[in-house]
Amino acid sequence: MSSKKTLQLEGMTCGHCVASVTKELEMVAGVTDVSVDLASQSATIQAEDGVSQDQLSAAIDEAGYKLVSVS
Repeated sequence: MSSKKTLQLEGMTCGHCVASVTKELEMVAGVTDVSVDLASQSATIQAEDGVSQDQLSAAIDEAGYKLVSVS
């Protein structure tokens, strides 16, 4: 089963930031859809239930940004 999660991020300033975060989140096994919004500093993802917050945080760290919260 999959669920929708909203990730609050910190540090994005431009379209390149959005592209980097999108790319890294799409590479996480179990993530099936990614939408990143610069204005709200957030990402909405569709992910299988086995995807952990640690995996998401690692992907965002790899892109160079910070995961603030997941809801």
